[in-house]
Amino acid sequence: LTLTAYFIAAIVEGLRANPTANSSWGEDGLIMHPDINIGVAVALGKEGLIVPVIKQADTLSLLGIARQVNDLAERARNKQLKPEDVRGGTFTLTNHGHGGSLFASPIIFQPQVGILGTGRMHKRPVVVSDENGRDAIAIRPMVYLSFVFDHRVLDGEGADAFLSAVKDKLENWEV
Repeated sequence: LTLTAYFIAAIVEGLRANPTANSSWGEDGLIMHPDINIGVAVALGKEGLIVPVIKQADTLSLLGIARQVNDLAERARNKQLKPEDVRGGTFTLTNHGHGGSLFASPIIFQPQVGILGTGRMHKRPVVVSDENGRDAIAIRPMVYLSFVFDHRVLDGEGADAFLSAVKDKLENWEV
């Protein structure tokens, strides 16, 4: 189980709450997708990257997502993906933090409306409040999320609503 599975599960929650972020822009306008199919960028070293797709991610448990991520990444690195493994994505996740970067601006995988990038997770001091409203400084793992989106479909308010739902899921994970 890697952090990628948690990010995908959080993206699914964000897309459920904001289905326009799970759409595409076509010649005839907006195309709403009934399924949530998450593309996951997999680095192939000097050969670049490939984006296999977890089909119907919204029907999978966290463990099911993790299994799909591991299977697709392993098959990608061993050059065993099939054409259908890289088709049908409705949203993409990329982790640009593998090399240590904190923030980047990923490129949308058209015709998708958005891509979420994750930077390197690192511990930082942050202010936390207890149930009585008292503040304290604590060390917490933190990560920057970058959401690049198509302005023909989403404006700042819609994009913020999606990203807020993702953030809320990550910060308030229920076991």
